[in-house]
Amino acid sequence: MRKNEKRLNNIGFNLISGTDEAGRGPVAGPVVAASVILNNELNYNYINDSKQLSEKKRIEAYNKLKKEAISISYIIIDNNKIDEINILEATKLAMIKSIESLKIKPEFALIDQVELKEIDIPTLSIIKGDKLSKSIAAASIVAKVVRDELMYEYDKIYPNYDFKNNKGYLTKKHREAIKKYGPIEIHRKTFEPIKSYYNKGSK
Repeated sequence: MRKNEKRLNNIGFNLISGTDEAGRGPVAGPVVAASVILNNELNYNYINDSKQLSEKKRIEAYNKLKKEAISISYIIIDNNKIDEINILEATKLAMIKSIESLKIKPEFALIDQVELKEIDIPTLSIIKGDKLSKSIAAASIVAKVVRDELMYEYDKIYPNYDFKNNKGYLTKKHREAIKKYGPIEIHRKTFEPIKSYYNKGSK
């Protein structure tokens, strides 16, 4: 998972950031993008694609990264902004801001899938980058842990929607809650079935 980073090291780039997001698919809650600059001298054997790690392992990895990474940042874009500019643009905005928020400016940015042309450093978009780049995988862990923690807090406020389990994704239980109680302030009004709910003139 370090081959992309090693190739960049070999041509003179040492401070390489990885960027990924969590939360593009759910119908509720924010999208979170994270950026991480890893130390080239460390192995980070505990890093993998966040989807391949248990929740316990993700949290452990996140806590280790906070100690061992050169720099970490994350940006949260709420559902209102997502509705305003659409989820792709909200994801791009979060990614750009997360890179710009790193305390140490990277020399090169590796990004999962999305192409970013608005930043002033070289970039490379990698399809399934969280499986092919350790830097992107590290960012995927940060983004996932941060977003999950937010959804746990929302679950305490809105217990009827089972956010602690679905994280805002449209599970059967979540769909049934929307039908019974209606959408709430953290639902994305431009996403189905939330959009349909409003189009039908329901409360």
